[in-house]
Amino acid sequence: MDTFDTLCLGVPRNQTKNATLTAEQKASMIDAASQKLAEFLDILGIDHRDDPNTSDTPRRVARMYVDELLAGQYSAPPRITEFDSAEAFDDLMVTGPIEVRSTCAHHLMPIYGTAIIGIVPADGRIIGLSKYDRVVQHFARRFQVQEELTKQIGDYLMETTAPRGLAIRLRAVHMCKTHRGVLSSHKSHMISSAYYGDLKDKDRLKDEFLMECRGLEGSVHP
Repeated sequence: MDTFDTLCLGVPRNQTKNATLTAEQKASMIDAASQKLAEFLDILGIDHRDDPNTSDTPRRVARMYVDELLAGQYSAPPRITEFDSAEAFDDLMVTGPIEVRSTCAHHLMPIYGTAIIGIVPADGRIIGLSKYDRVVQHFARRFQVQEELTKQIGDYLMETTAPRGLAIRLRAVHMCKTHRGVLSSHKSHMISSAYYGDLKDKDRLKDEFLMECRGLEGSVHP
């Protein structure tokens, strides 16, 4: 059984939230992945031994996946600390656009775009705005489909902060669609949303959130 298997017994791998790896385990994973990537390039007839452009590509790519693209797969989500707002604020807050960079689970191609989050705090309890960015970045650093990423972000924020209402809206370009297959335009976006609590049940709040989204998205997607 490999290193990651021992950390994830009984848990769907891409849903794992706490499969933290030690530095030694990461180094071992990078070594093993480098060997397999070298074999992959051999099969494709790509010279990674004598060509200076690809001579260290297997190790570079292995490090990229373990330390960057899949960092959220091998580490715990960011810790979130709540605090009381001075005025016990309990109305809608909207933050974004938050940069989204992920990797499509189907073709291992980049997904990139933005996330917008709406929150209705409970009892005036709020968290630092940067934590929303960190949560998005953490869950994006896995092999993903956008629908699951949207739910992972929302479910984690609901579990850890228990707001009265929450909305997650992702808008992204999928390079598995723009760089292969149909060769779609980069203007072609996918939008996915998840609503919880008051933002799911109260039309006024949902309408206000969507109005704010249009304004925020218009600033980055003309």
